[in-house]
Amino acid sequence: QVQLVESGGGLVQPGGSLRLACAASGSIRSINAMGWFRQAPGKQRELVATITIDDNTNYADSVKGRFTISTDNAKNTVYLQMNSLKPEDTAVYYCNAATWFSVYWGQGTQVTVSS
Repeated sequence: QVQLVESGGGLVQPGGSLRLACAASGSIRSINAMGWFRQAPGKQRELVATITIDDNTNYADSVKGRFTISTDNAKNTVYLQMNSLKPEDTAVYYCNAATWFSVYWGQGTQVTVSS
């Protein structure tokens, strides 16, 4: 089992920045990849960014050049640095961890981009 706890969401003006953090605990050695997904009201959950255990990253086209995913292995934490935020980035952001057999989700953190 893997437990994930997100933090760092909030309200920010367009053009601003936020950094989300996701702390993993439990069977962390079984994790192959971690990522961030988001879900806006009335929309399906979508991939934002992923990172593998060998640091290969993947980004949604809508966030390329603005968002950066990274990990701190000593802290068992994955981060999502979000710059140049737009109103359309408003959503609940979910942390995700994948093992060979299971996928785990955090509880989500709200990000609202508004003036």
